[in-house]
Amino acid sequence: MSALKTATSESLLAAVLKSLDDDKAEDIVQINLRGKSEMGDYMIIASGRSTRQVVGIAEKLAERIKHEFGIVSKTEGKDSGDWVLVDTGDIIVHVFRPEVREFYQLEKMWQPGSAAAV
Repeated sequence: MSALKTATSESLLAAVLKSLDDDKAEDIVQINLRGKSEMGDYMIIASGRSTRQVVGIAEKLAERIKHEFGIVSKTEGKDSGDWVLVDTGDIIVHVFRPEVREFYQLEKMWQPGSAAAV
């Protein structure tokens, strides 16, 4: 068994973004929450093409974070697969089906000018 990595916000962010990219998540947006919210340091919003892909992206992300950092992420929404939230502690990840993402428009809620596409 390999040694676990130290989980800084930045190392966790890099692992989250790599996992999303590896699983072909689309339209990945990273929002820096520092100074805006106590819920975490970053929010990541991404899309999957289908309910199956949305759930798969979220499950693989939670597995990778547990394997690399020893962090057990909280997940919500896997039953429906329209919108799955993965909470790693410092990073909140939302994986949506495109129609659901368009409906909720989370990016706009967190100050439109602060979202940076990855």
